[in-house]
Amino acid sequence: MTRMQRMLNNLFNHWFQLHGRFPPALLDEITTAIAAGEGSHRGEVRFAIESRLTPWAVLEGLDAPTRARQVFAQLRVWDTEHNSGVLFYVLMAEHRIEIVADRGVAARVTAAEWEAICVRMRDCYARGQWREGSIEGIAAAHALLRQHFPSDGTDNPDELPDRPILL
Repeated sequence: MTRMQRMLNNLFNHWFQLHGRFPPALLDEITTAIAAGEGSHRGEVRFAIESRLTPWAVLEGLDAPTRARQVFAQLRVWDTEHNSGVLFYVLMAEHRIEIVADRGVAARVTAAEWEAICVRMRDCYARGQWREGSIEGIAAAHALLRQHFPSDGTDNPDELPDRPILL
């Protein structure tokens, strides 16, 4: 996608439908799905949704992967005891989904596994299935985290907020 296409998408591509596609009831469901899954492993999941990038950010070359890493740092997803934080980043204007994993997770889960989750979510979102895409993506991430960071039966404090953040 060219910079001009990205600029047009960020200016005009339905970014204003953020609250229609992610209404409070869906945000509640996502919160519940994150909290329930975290009880079965030692990972921490965050979910961030951004409607669009500013025109200046696009002109300066900011793209979805870079923005996802910025959000990962801003939300302190890296700040977990087992280095097991995972961020879902959705950029609505560009139809982009990025998953950023902390170093402990990245050492065990391949980029291809995360990309497969992103593809499934994008397919659902393209069909207007915002709930299904979000919940299925979270469930798939929990499955990977259970495999690589299973609960050891000890107390597992909730280190990061479970509620999705709208940027």
